[in-house]
Amino acid sequence: MSTSAPPVLFLDFDGVLHPDEVYRVRGQIVLRRDGISLFEWAPLLAEALAPHPSVRIVLSTSWVRVVGFDEARKRLPPPLRERVVGATWHSQLNQDWWFSISRYEQIAGYTKRHSVTRWLALDDDVTIWGEEHLERLIETDSTLGLAQPGKLDELKQKLLELTGA
Repeated sequence: MSTSAPPVLFLDFDGVLHPDEVYRVRGQIVLRRDGISLFEWAPLLAEALAPHPSVRIVLSTSWVRVVGFDEARKRLPPPLRERVVGATWHSQLNQDWWFSISRYEQIAGYTKRHSVTRWLALDDDVTIWGEEHLERLIETDSTLGLAQPGKLDELKQKLLELTGA
């Protein structure tokens, strides 16, 4: 990507679009929390992105490794699904290495491989996050995700700064 390339939002699912209490049970992905459904807060993200049609999404969620890129992408509502252009995980990557690095390192690796210069990350996994890119992170509470008070406003402000629109 060149500097005129679209800006990218690295998107985690668990702890962002729904609480992080997600498990595989008999091949099905289930949320072990009453009163909230999988991807319940996805419309909040779609709302925040609506004024920024140039922003593309790269999946930085473990869902890609577990269910595959196509299935993970399919789980998103259409306004988000249509923006997805890739994922930080690829089946050709070494799994042992992948599990040994932080989410930040996964994202940083993607930005380097694809020459992404304009980006944000929306995630609840912020261990070992690079200080030089801390301003690019929108950290969510793993239980409240985008429903966390003030988080949607923070995302909207950072999208304005990212896109200049």
